[in-house]
This record gives sequence, structure tokens and C-alpha cells, in this order.
Amino acid sequence: MNSQTPDQTAKSTNLADILPDTGTAAPPVDTSPEAHPRNFGSDNWAGVHPEVIAAIAEANVGHTPGYGGDPWTQRFRDIMAHHFGPEAQAFPVFNGTGANVLALQSALPRWAAVITAASAHINYDETGAPEKVGGLKIVGAATENGKLTPETIKGAIIGRGHEHNAQPLAVSISQSTEWGTTYTPDEIAAIAATAHELDMILHVDGSRLGNAAAHLGVGLGDITTAVGVDIISLGGTKNGLLGAEAVVVLNPDIGHGMRFLRKMNLQLASKMRFLSAQLNALYEGDLWRNSATRSNEMALYLADSLAEAVAQSRVHGIEIVQRVESNVVFVRMPAEVAARARQTFAFADWPLEKDIVRLMCAFDTTAEDVDGLVAAIAGD
Repeated sequence: MNSQTPDQTAKSTNLADILPDTGTAAPPVDTSPEAHPRNFGSDNWAGVHPEVIAAIAEANVGHTPGYGGDPWTQRFRDIMAHHFGPEAQAFPVFNGTGANVLALQSALPRWAAVITAASAHINYDETGAPEKVGGLKIVGAATENGKLTPETIKGAIIGRGHEHNAQPLAVSISQSTEWGTTYTPDEIAAIAATAHELDMILHVDGSRLGNAAAHLGVGLGDITTAVGVDIISLGGTKNGLLGAEAVVVLNPDIGHGMRFLRKMNLQLASKMRFLSAQLNALYEGDLWRNSATRSNEMALYLADSLAEAVAQSRVHGIEIVQRVESNVVFVRMPAEVAARARQTFAFADWPLEKDIVRLMCAFDTTAEDVDGLVAAIAGD
């Protein structure tokens, strides 16, 4: 029997009594804009769009059923049906890796293989989650610009029907790709036709689907439902959300276990209304397109400004290595130039090819930010 009073118990578990006294308190986080300047490290580094913050605050009212039984989640399902067709089934999740694993796992048996580009996020950047968590084999095919073709897919199919081999039952494309390139509707339709002829399904990793649609000047359904895509990982965080993505099932013949797999894969939110409220703010109107267009335009402006700086001999030894078709610019840059520019701006080395850096724009990137980066690269 515990003879301590509640006050004594509380005192004995006070953190100040347990932790060592260092003599200093943790300094508060500096929230001044100067302490967190915009840079080109990643669109994940950007903050949250003010309209999304407002939507979260508006949803923070009273009590409502959890786990998706709320009106915000029902509204999200209706919005997705508007974009992707009446048969679309939408499932909010926490993050992009979770969306990819859940989408593929829901559509495929455990013996399946997924053909994708070697540079694809599911192959290179997810710590093996599709294989370790999803139980699927990922087959990364070499590409020149991050884009699969029907011929590449056919060449990657091996071991079909052999019990010693994982069975190629899905194709996954990134839209836009990890190299910033964008599939046209015709290219996706050709891939979908190839996949379906080979009894495979087509998954789209759409973490930047909005950027692709904005670049092409089309709707979200025009590069998915209309061209034969079966299932989508729909992005949000990279386009201004606090932290929300979704799996959207387009093919009614797949994804039947989604309700159970989402929970099993740790992607079922109890307070789902706050995920859905974010997604609604992004996709109900034009915010997704406006934000994606802004980041795309800043990437084009950056590429043009760098080309102009080279033409004016303000900077030497740099080369844009991919067409700019989304919100990223890939530049071959000498180490000394990159080091000089990094004294002012953050950006990433591209691990897939030597001496290439990735300059990523976001929904809040400004022309002044771009001008500053170009000046830093040029040493002005």
C-alpha cells in the first residue's frame, strides 16, 4: 500500500528533482524571421501556408468523432471525388513514405515486385520501407531523367511465373520525378497501357502532383484518372501543409484492405479532422495550383537568372543539367562555388551524381530570394 500523499508523490516525480542541475535554462527558440531565412534546401523546409493554419484553427472546435468519422474528412472525400471521379476513395495519412507503403501494400500481394526508376523515392529515399514494412520487392530501373518508359518497364520484368522470383505486379512513377521532370498525360497513358497489358497496376507517387499539373496546365484528374492510373499517393506537405498526405484509390478492384492496413501501418489519425482540414484547404479551391505555380515559376526564374549570369560571365563552371519542369533546378556546380554560396543560403548536394546540387523552391519563395542566391553563387 502506498503511504505517500498525492502531494508527496507529485514531488517525488518532479523533473526538477530528477534531472541534474546544469545551472542554465534552455534558451527559448528565436522565432524572428532573421533567424530562419528562406533558402533552397527543400520545399519541406518551408513553413505552413497561412490559409492552412487558419483551416486548422477553424477545425479546432468542440468535439467530433475521431478516426475519420468527422465532417471535415467526409468533405475531403467529396473533394477528391470532384478531382478524381466518383469512384475515388480517399484516405488521409501522416506522411509521404507512409502513403507510398500503404498504397502499394493495399494493392499487391506479399510476393509482388514493383518496377520504378532507380532514383525514385520508394527505391532510394525511404530506408527500404516498402520492402521492410510493406513486404514488397522494389526493382529500380536505370533512367536518364527519372522517367520510366514502356520499354524500360518491359526490360525490367524478370522471373515472371518463376517461384524463385518476386513477381512484377506494379509500376510506380513519381510525378513530378526526383529529377524534377514531369510526365505528360500521353506518357502516363502509354505506361498505364503497358502495365495493364502485363497484368500490373500503376501507382503514382504524387508528393508533387500539384507541381506537375501546374506545369502542364491540366487538372489533377487529367494526369491520373483519365490516363489509367490505379492508385495515388497524394502530396500536401511539400505544397504548404503542416503535415498531411493521402492515399487515393482510383481502381475499385484494388485497395479493399485499406481500412485495416492504414491502422496496422501506423497511419490512422485519431484526430483526423486536422489532417482533413489541411487537405481541404489545399484542394477545395485553387490554393494547390496557386502555390505550385508560384514555386514552379520561381524555379524557372532561378534557371533563367543563372543562365543570364553565365552569359554575362558573372559566374563560371556551372551548368543546368535537367529541364526545369517543376519547382527544382539541378545545377552542376564546382565545390568552391557551392561553398561560397552556402555562406548565405542552404541547398543540398545531389547524391546520385557528383558535383550536382539541388536548388528547391517553395510556395513562399520570392524573386528577391532568387536574386540573392544568384548573387551568392556569382560572388557579387
